Amino acid sequence: MDVPHLSDPWAGHQRGSTEYRRLLAALFCAGVATFAQLYSPQSVLPLIAADLNTGAANAALMVSAATAGLAVGVIPWSMAADRIGRVRAMSMSVTAATLLGLLVPFAPSYELLLAGRFVEGLLIGGVPAIAIAYLSEEIHSDHAARAAGMYVAGTTVGGLLGRLVAGPIGEVAGWRIGVLSVAALCGAGALGFVRLAPLPRGYDPARERSHTAGVLHKLATNLRSPRQLALFAQAFLLMGGFVAMYNFLGFRLVAAPFHLPQTLVSLVFLAYLAGTWASSRAGAEATRFGRKRVLLASIATMIAGVTITLSDNVFVVLAGLVIGTAGFFGAHAIASGWTGREATVGKAQASSLYNLFYYGGSSVIGWLGGVVFDAAGWTAVTLTIVVLAGVAAASALALLRRD
Repeated sequence: MDVPHLSDPWAGHQRGSTEYRRLLAALFCAGVATFAQLYSPQSVLPLIAADLNTGAANAALMVSAATAGLAVGVIPWSMAADRIGRVRAMSMSVTAATLLGLLVPFAPSYELLLAGRFVEGLLIGGVPAIAIAYLSEEIHSDHAARAAGMYVAGTTVGGLLGRLVAGPIGEVAGWRIGVLSVAALCGAGALGFVRLAPLPRGYDPARERSHTAGVLHKLATNLRSPRQLALFAQAFLLMGGFVAMYNFLGFRLVAAPFHLPQTLVSLVFLAYLAGTWASSRAGAEATRFGRKRVLLASIATMIAGVTITLSDNVFVVLAGLVIGTAGFFGAHAIASGWTGREATVGKAQASSLYNLFYYGGSSVIGWLGGVVFDAAGWTAVTLTIVVLAGVAAASALALLRRD
């Protein structure tokens, strides 16, 4: 059961302790179970477009529908977590999402596929909505930035596995079987979270049952903070640009002048390993140089990487993808962890708002990038991403304090 023990002041688990390691391992498993199935269609979007006879933008709705559902679900999940406890809510989320993920690929029509993906996103939302709040309440504040970076690194591994598994299997057996295979793998991740997650000690859900009217106040307080709004802007703008980059680079690589097969295109997602490294590295560097400096440096790295993908040399394009991926995940690791630290009240609601903007950007810009791509090609998509990242950097520079 999700029963805390708050008789003594709780400072959080220290780095290196057994509970610290179990918590990060549990969140790693949850990240695999959720992010693998969330993004598994991304590596087979050209196959989906061909099978369903749609353009790039409509195929990308397979990703956007799920991230839209996640964006809608994060605040209700944060409210549920306040009432029933962090671990219990996350366990329900990851288990239900995995079970539904086994059914969605076999929806008989495009409309039902999108509806199923939307509901899948709603269920998935419990993990990102709660994870950072759970982590920030359970880990000692001296190690929170590093732990947040490690959690984001785990989510990159989940996203990478989903894409690497779905792509090659999809080319051989069809995209539906590719996506189904990922959902089956997610079952192991869900089980790992349920078995490993330590019982929370930093939050008492019983207190919140008598203060449910405070939820709106917590949301409003975070939305009134200029610094929180700047962090939410990072989530919307950077995530939107990042998803657009990965959604439509595959369409470019299977066409002239590259003409790469789908299996090789799927391997470009190995660039996610740069994000795994950058996430954990950014958290560590933030303790040395401050969050703001590392955030701005990460955004600059993302802009440089995206610009490099304009090359017609496939190896240069892949190098740009690696650099851009490292920059994005470094920025995300800093901004997501900073959101919980910045919240004076309602850490779960602050985390949920961050995720609302994060996945809202994924849904909206991830789809609009396809409209831009269909109309004007990859150069226009690249310019769009650079502009979005520039606006994110400007807001961070103007509104965020050195920390």
